[in-house]
Amino acid sequence: MSRKPIIAGNWKMHNNCNQTVELIEGLKNELKSKDMSNLPEVVIAPVFTSLYVAREELDKCGCQKIKLAAQNCYYEPKGAFTGEISLDMLKDFNLTYVIIGHSERRQYFGETDEMINKKAHAILENGMLPIICCGETLEQREQGVTDSHIQNQITKALEGISNEDCAKCIIAYEPIWAIGTGKTCDSNEANRVIKMIRNTVKALKGEMAANSIRILYGGSVKPETIEEQMAQSDIDGALVGGASLKAESFVKIVEGASSKVMA
Repeated sequence: MSRKPIIAGNWKMHNNCNQTVELIEGLKNELKSKDMSNLPEVVIAPVFTSLYVAREELDKCGCQKIKLAAQNCYYEPKGAFTGEISLDMLKDFNLTYVIIGHSERRQYFGETDEMINKKAHAILENGMLPIICCGETLEQREQGVTDSHIQNQITKALEGISNEDCAKCIIAYEPIWAIGTGKTCDSNEANRVIKMIRNTVKALKGEMAANSIRILYGGSVKPETIEEQMAQSDIDGALVGGASLKAESFVKIVEGASSKVMA
């Protein structure tokens, strides 16, 4: 089954409103002469405070080349949850995706698999799609528990989600030891883990869901690494961190994934 590749830029805690507009203008200029039918789906995830200007900037020229994502959400619709943001609030920005379960959210803010599952349900119920992150620490890899740890994360994240909804979700495998360190997981090993994730989805939700769900690699993705990563059988794209903060490098990654679109 053919799966449309996706390159998603997670801006993390970078870019105020003016910087967001500047970066989007740079991306639009880099992409305006490109035939998007030959390129992967392009997604950016600014900070919450920049979502309004990001949506405004993308709509200003009717730009459909770039889709918008949020970096997180809360699963309750409203209430006394100071500092959180609901899916109903995020609807205002006409988002396509919401990133959940990122290793930084798990590590620094104590997010659990159960919370991530609640978020996935809430995102789907509100007409958006979750990008569900999973991955192992260096210690877990050295202990030889990478596969069992990630299988557990995926099993809990997808609990109670229908096979049909699962097929529309996105999973991002991010070896935590490779995020922001300059280290990159060997492409063959990344593909092995992603294939294991796909087999886990197949066991949980059936063959259709496993064949349809897009699974990305995330972990110091660069223009120099993307072609080799996209040449792998089960890698459907990338969740890009630092390299997504400059229009030129991000578009080079997008272009590097084009071979899979045309395959």
